[in-house]
Amino acid sequence: MSLRHKAFSAAFRVIAATGADRWGRGLAQGKGAILMLHHVRPATSGGFRPNGLLEITPDFLDRALSLIRAEGYDIVSLDEALARLADPKPGRFFVALTFDDGYRDNLDHAWPVLAKHEAPWTLYVVRGFAERTARLWWLELEEAIRALPRISLDLPDGRFDAPAGSDVEKQRAFDQLYWRLRKGPEAILLSTISELGNQAGIDPSALVERECLPAQTLRSLAGAPGVTIGAHTLSHPMLAKHPEEVARREIMASKAWLEETLGMPIRHFAYPVGDPGSAGPREFALAKEAGFASAVTTRPGHLFAEHAQHLHALPRVSLNGLHQSEAALKALLSGLPFLLWNRGRKVSVG
Repeated sequence: MSLRHKAFSAAFRVIAATGADRWGRGLAQGKGAILMLHHVRPATSGGFRPNGLLEITPDFLDRALSLIRAEGYDIVSLDEALARLADPKPGRFFVALTFDDGYRDNLDHAWPVLAKHEAPWTLYVVRGFAERTARLWWLELEEAIRALPRISLDLPDGRFDAPAGSDVEKQRAFDQLYWRLRKGPEAILLSTISELGNQAGIDPSALVERECLPAQTLRSLAGAPGVTIGAHTLSHPMLAKHPEEVARREIMASKAWLEETLGMPIRHFAYPVGDPGSAGPREFALAKEAGFASAVTTRPGHLFAEHAQHLHALPRVSLNGLHQSEAALKALLSGLPFLLWNRGRKVSVG
C-alpha cells in the first residue's frame, strides 16, 4: 500500500475513533452519495496487484450494504437519486450504486449480494468491451509488468528503464510508467502498452474476453428488476484528450448503440477515467446535448442540493479495494474526507 493510501487508512480510523463520522454529518454529508465500484470478486493472494484498488470482495459488499441500511440510509436507483436531488424538501440520506465497464464478476459475484439486499444498481457499459474491440490497457500494463523481469522502452520524452524482478520493483515500475503515460497523449499510452504487451506475449483481446460481459448477456440483463444499464462510451477513451468531434461521437453513439442493442432508453452516462483531465465542461455539455439525464465523474464528493443544476458533472465515492473496512466506509459516508479534499467546496465542475 502506498504512503497516500496508508494516510487515508489512518484518517479513516481517526474519523471513526472520534465519532466524527456521526457529528460531522450535518456539515459534510449532503443529500446523498453515488458509490463507484468496478470489480467484485473473491480475494486473491497478495503481491503485485496494482489494480487492486478496483476490486472489492463479495463479503465486503455484503457488509457495506448491511451497514448502509443499519445507518438508516436508503439505497436507491439513479432515477430516484435524481428525483431526490430535485426535491427541495429534506429527506433521508440516500446511496446509489454504480459499476463501471461491464465486468463478468458484477453478475457472478455482485448481483447475488445486491439481490439479497434488494439493492438497485447501475451498470455502465463500454461497447468495445462488450464487442471485444476496445482495450483494458491498465490490465495489459499490469499483466506485462508481472511477466517481465525488466521494463525497457523508448518513449517520446526519453527512455524508460526499470527493474521488475520483485513485487516491490514491479509496483514501482507500474506506478512510474502509468503516471508518465497518463500525462501524455492517449495514442502514446496505447502504443507504448501495446509494445510492452508484445514483449510479454499478452493478448489484449483475450483479457477483454476473460473480464467483460458480452453483448448477448447484456441483452438478457436489460430490464431485470433493480438493474439499470448506462453508457460508458464506445471505446473507453479519456475524452478530454481528444478533439470535440471524437468525444461527441463516443458519447452519442454509445447511447444509440445501447438503445438499439437493448431496445430500451438509456438515460445515464459515466465518463471513462472521469477525473478533471479526462472530463470537463466540454464533456459535460456533450453529455447533456446527447440527452442523458445524468452523467457521473470520478471526482470525489457527495451530492448536495446544488448538484441539481449540474446533473452531467456528478461526483462519486469510490469503494476502494485497499480500504475494505467498516471504519473506511463510515468515514466515506460521512462526507468529511471530501469536504477536506475539496477545500470546503460542495460542487466542482471546472
